[in-house]
Amino acid sequence: MKKVINVVGAIIYSEDKVLCAQRSENMSLPLMWEFPGGKIESGESEKEALIREIKEEMKCDLVVGEKVTTTEHEYEFGIVKLTTFKCTLNNQMPTLTEHKEIKWLHTDELKALQWAPADIPAVELISTGEKNE
Repeated sequence: MKKVINVVGAIIYSEDKVLCAQRSENMSLPLMWEFPGGKIESGESEKEALIREIKEEMKCDLVVGEKVTTTEHEYEFGIVKLTTFKCTLNNQMPTLTEHKEIKWLHTDELKALQWAPADIPAVELISTGEKNE
């Protein structure tokens, strides 16, 4: 049986746009787009993990809001269980440290990007304005 990897993703809103992050060539799923975030460490809540990961990956602070959805996707390396949250930035803008590129897009533009499979259900939900608990 494949290992389940619990991860969190930040759907970061600024004005009426959403932050999209492109994975680098060196990451798994190279050059695919995702909502930034990462693995939940032992003893962390989902929100604590998200704040820590965004601080590490993008050198900025988040205000974590409501949960958008939790999805599972099976990859060759394991099963990713991704929980996404609506977030806003707390002062500073993101700095690229791991990702190749970031873009701010309107929700109706998101589907134009090639998203990592685990992120697609959240893209679908926020593109249509729905919410799934």
